[in-house]
Amino acid sequence: SPGPIIQQFTLNFTITNLRFTTDLETPNSAKFNSTEKIMQHYIDPLLKKSSIGPYFTGCKVIEFRSGRDRDDTRVDAVCSYKNNVSLASFDREKVYHELSTMTNGVTKLGHYSLEKDSLYVNG
Repeated sequence: SPGPIIQQFTLNFTITNLRFTTDLETPNSAKFNSTEKIMQHYIDPLLKKSSIGPYFTGCKVIEFRSGRDRDDTRVDAVCSYKNNVSLASFDREKVYHELSTMTNGVTKLGHYSLEKDSLYVNG
């Protein structure tokens, strides 16, 4: 029988107290790499605590973008999980609600502030 299939979903949110700079736009720049590590440090533990936790394999930031305000930074990440028989299906609404709860109603991620309506989970 085939092993688990790696599935992906996107995770998007906006940080309101991380000023967007052009070096964040450049993948593999020092600023991009260090900010990606910080994002993983905050996002991964939350997803490990969520309903997909046992299957979760990690997130990778694919892009930082300028938000509506110049002090805002939009984060686009691709997260992966192993899909197997015991995981009925990826429930993006459930994961969204879990992340929303764990980020204090989409307001806090570690020492970062989040734009309340900016969280998207797309399966």
